[in-house]
Amino acid sequence: MSGSVQFDDLKRRMDGAVNAFKNDLASLRTGRASANLLDPISVEAYGANMPINQVATVSVPEPRMISVSVWDKSMVKAVEKAIMESNLGFNPITEGTSMRIPLPELNEERRKELAKIAHQYAEQARIAARNVRRDGMDGFKKSEKDGDIGQDELHSSSDRVQKMTDETIAEIDSMLSEKEAEIMQV
Repeated sequence: MSGSVQFDDLKRRMDGAVNAFKNDLASLRTGRASANLLDPISVEAYGANMPINQVATVSVPEPRMISVSVWDKSMVKAVEKAIMESNLGFNPITEGTSMRIPLPELNEERRKELAKIAHQYAEQARIAARNVRRDGMDGFKKSEKDGDIGQDELHSSSDRVQKMTDETIAEIDSMLSEKEAEIMQV
């Protein structure tokens, strides 16, 4: 196993954790409607959990309103239930196969809840980065045990992986701080 190939893979996986965190943050609302707000919602459809955008069209007709057009009339109740149980604070108004979701004003309590959710997303991303680090370290230890690399290379590789992890976690923390400031601003 080539060292640089392994570092490239570790970097790619850490970047994946950061990108997943970015997507999670995009789903947190900060006062304006966005179709991304419903991305974390899964709907029980046809015997499987599916993302809401695979059973309906999500659009934003005005700044404080989300519109959901369910494709299959039999799925309307399931979509409505998934939105209400999503813990995002939405109460859809159903009209046939369409739903309007008015976005309520963010009060102080709701802002704090959203900040907590952002912290949970950040912790998940940090854990993902640490798991990548652990996998990398285990791979280098195995290579050293097998005699493919020496102890010096093991230490330098371990230091490089730790530095990569620290940079990734710092990026996650920076993104969290920005989002938290955005959520808490009035």
